[in-house]
Amino acid sequence: MARIAFMGAGSFGFTRTLVKDIMTYPLLQDSTIALMDINKERLEYATKAVNKIIAAGKYPAKVVSTMDRKEALKGADAVMCTILAGDVDIWQHDIKIPKKYGVDFNVGDTRGIAGIFRALRTIPVMLDICRDIERLCPDALMLNYTNPMAMLCNAMQRATSVNVTGLCHSVQGMPGVFGKWLGIPGDEIDYLCAGINHQAWYLELKHKGQDIYPRIRKIVRENEKIFNEEPVRNEMFLQLGYYVTESSGHNSEYSWWFRKRDDLIKKYCSNAPGRAWNPGEYAFILKEYQNRQKNRKWQKDIENWLAEPDVDLKRGHEYASSIINAWMGGEPYGFNGNVMNNGIISNLPAEACVEVPVFTSRRRVSCARIGALPIQLAALNNVSAATEIMTVNASLSGDPEMVVHACLYDPMCAAKLSMGETRKLVQEMLNKNKAYLPQFKNVKVS
Repeated sequence: MARIAFMGAGSFGFTRTLVKDIMTYPLLQDSTIALMDINKERLEYATKAVNKIIAAGKYPAKVVSTMDRKEALKGADAVMCTILAGDVDIWQHDIKIPKKYGVDFNVGDTRGIAGIFRALRTIPVMLDICRDIERLCPDALMLNYTNPMAMLCNAMQRATSVNVTGLCHSVQGMPGVFGKWLGIPGDEIDYLCAGINHQAWYLELKHKGQDIYPRIRKIVRENEKIFNEEPVRNEMFLQLGYYVTESSGHNSEYSWWFRKRDDLIKKYCSNAPGRAWNPGEYAFILKEYQNRQKNRKWQKDIENWLAEPDVDLKRGHEYASSIINAWMGGEPYGFNGNVMNNGIISNLPAEACVEVPVFTSRRRVSCARIGALPIQLAALNNVSAATEIMTVNASLSGDPEMVVHACLYDPMCAAKLSMGETRKLVQEMLNKNKAYLPQFKNVKVS
């Protein structure tokens, strides 16, 4: 009997979907599902949903629902993490304060100065969870879904003994798009993908043994509609020779090339028909979030689902359930996960968190060795990895000066600000986030 703990179980859609998937594996159908959240109301709704799934499938599983993290973790075999450290009242400033200085983000939850401060708020919470895992379930596998993925995983992998890997949807999602463009089934496309989270690269793309990169290059160059589906990623592909994971909106934030001038934002980041994303996406997300909180639409959505007479019990595309099944002794499973580099990619830092092929079997996680990335790809990854490592160093040491160093090498800050302006921006961000940064004895930079 497996015990699977959910940290942040109030993420209703995720918890509901993953539990449904877990129950499709015979090996896991008698599991204990331990749900934990600090929001009592959302936890109660998640508990009702999980009980509904178990009843619909007549599974022998049982549910433990608690606001006590230690109670949920005790004896766990697998731990799922989907938390958010700080509400909209604080994370909105990750976008608003840099915007005053001319640094404009799309989402800002992964890297750049916005992602750096989200990491600084979240790392202490993640390390607290890991300390409990070390005491209460030291042999558990932890699967992290919380962003900024690379920095959080890097902190946990460096500072704790927990067996942790991070999961992101961007790697396995794109082959379906390639298939649509080329008129072939996406699930017939084989790939090798490696790099860092949200900035990994499809080093190989094949269909029935044949390289499909020439066909993708041709259609991206010649078909304006397809180019405009992913303008940033397609431009990067044509210039760098390999396709990058994660959306154009996110990737516009991770380099110097797309958001430093109004004409470039208009060309690559507009909301014209066919564009993949909206430069005002953050403002929309913030407004939508506030409206959902005000009119409790989230509650109505949950109650509508709970009132439905039937439950779809088919397994979805989320792959954490397959990983847990393999970890508990079921069929081995391969995926792209976030792990400590340690030489897996030879031209990235050993202490970096990399996103590479990972294989899970009974109580074991192993990684394929990639070797060296093409130098033009490694160059960009190294800049991002350096800022991530410096951010983790800052959090683990409590050194605010290291936060400045990380932000000085952030491509967006470097493209828009002088070194002195970046330092001033970092100080304002540190002041705003002070209450969420217990690892810093003071937040004043020199």
